[in-house]
Amino acid sequence: MAAKHVAVLMGGFSAERPVSVSSGNACADALEDVGYRVTRVDVERDVARVLDDLRPDVAFNALHGPYGEDGTIQGILEYLQIPYTHSGVLASALAMDKEQAKKVAKAAGIPVAEARVMSRFDIGAAHPMKPPYVVKPVREGSSFGVVIVKEDQSHPPQVITSSEWRYGDTIMVERFVHGRELTCAVMGGVALGVTEIVPVGHAFYDYDSKYVAGGSKHECPAKVSSFIYQKVQTLALRAHQAIGCRGVSRSDFRYDDRFSENGELIWLEVNTQPGMTPTSLVPEIAAEAGHSFGELLSWMVEDASCSR
Repeated sequence: MAAKHVAVLMGGFSAERPVSVSSGNACADALEDVGYRVTRVDVERDVARVLDDLRPDVAFNALHGPYGEDGTIQGILEYLQIPYTHSGVLASALAMDKEQAKKVAKAAGIPVAEARVMSRFDIGAAHPMKPPYVVKPVREGSSFGVVIVKEDQSHPPQVITSSEWRYGDTIMVERFVHGRELTCAVMGGVALGVTEIVPVGHAFYDYDSKYVAGGSKHECPAKVSSFIYQKVQTLALRAHQAIGCRGVSRSDFRYDDRFSENGELIWLEVNTQPGMTPTSLVPEIAAEAGHSFGELLSWMVEDASCSR
């Protein structure tokens, strides 16, 4: 039987292109190692024509950011009837929109932080919320554009209304949750392990701490009580299901245990296209659960379908 032909989609034209190229090449290498026939596709505006000519058995989606994880490429793959990995059109679009994803999560009984969505030009000189709070673009990933406003800041950061801002005009202002950064991967219908992310030399888990070697330390499994560990797994799976994710996803949380062990656990977001770089979380979590990188990717390829 001929080896399955997998087109690994990478690159693209979002701000997360470098991450996507790194993820895509790592995945392509590993898929070749386990016996798949792989074509690397650096996605440009003619991707529909390229894929229609290529006609792979499966498209492995290693794209990040707008167009790659917001339902756009998923719609093209549906139209071409090429089975693909990760979440489908609706779940991808929903998860990428922080405002709508938060509404769905809250309705599913998942604890979220208080937030308001507004135009960045409406912030003005007065705080839109009592500090500390976080300002984030509504539709970006990899912590692009995230600004933390501390208690002692007298006014909102000027960068948000400046011409240098390039993350869209709609922003979310969200209560800052103190504490530890926890994350949990979901593979199919199973919540895998929980990891704590400890930024090294960074105020929070920003772009550099995510993707630069040594930018963060991962405690896998997280050193938390069994109660909190299981609660994170339960909520990650609930978010995966409520938003309609498929394949692999990863939910991020903040856990404030300053005043009690059970403390406050807040869901931040679900990532439908988790990174697959050498420093990425999902491969580490999967390995802890007994799945090698090649096995994880093979499962994702075999799980691929249309109408996701």
